[in-house]
Amino acid sequence: MNQPPANHPLYTIGYGARTIAAFIELLQAHEIAYLIDVRSAPYSRFKPEFSKGALETALREHGIRYVYMGDAIGGQPPRGSGGQPDDPDCYVDGRVDYARVSQKAFYQAGIARLQKALDRGLRVVVMCSEGKPELCHRSKLIGETLAELGVPVLHIDENDVLQTQAAVIERLTGGQLSLFGGHDFTSRKRYGPAQETDESAEEEDDDDA
Repeated sequence: MNQPPANHPLYTIGYGARTIAAFIELLQAHEIAYLIDVRSAPYSRFKPEFSKGALETALREHGIRYVYMGDAIGGQPPRGSGGQPDDPDCYVDGRVDYARVSQKAFYQAGIARLQKALDRGLRVVVMCSEGKPELCHRSKLIGETLAELGVPVLHIDENDVLQTQAAVIERLTGGQLSLFGGHDFTSRKRYGPAQETDESAEEEDDDDA
């Protein structure tokens, strides 16, 4: 991960309450060429137009490429077929510990892919379900990692306004640091062994907590 920082920003967005038409219009306004889906479960029972297949088709019709990376940089670390964590060390008291995740090879490989795309000058947006960036791992995990690497991160918030990574973290923490001088971000939700296999998981903000 010790690569030179990209000069091009990474955008992030959560579809939240948006319609698919409004969502795509917003991507076009920012000239997005690639959408990276970072939901651990890329399906939606309540907004099926944002499920993986339907979303990929809609984006393709508007010239936007869809790439799924929730298995590498999703809000929940990879799990085996039985629903058990492949790496239990990523969890503390049932919550995802983002500092621990950031040290894992699967996550670092995903970040390296993002950096490579940005270094090529591609207009890339990372997408999850939560509309508010401060409540999503887009800021608490991915944004923090890229900020440390010197990569600009711009979050499209729930009001369609661009927010810097620093501004989003300020919204989240109120400027307060942990006792150790940094941020100790974890998921808001605790996860059971089989909960993440439910296709409707992201509707409950599981990825974004």
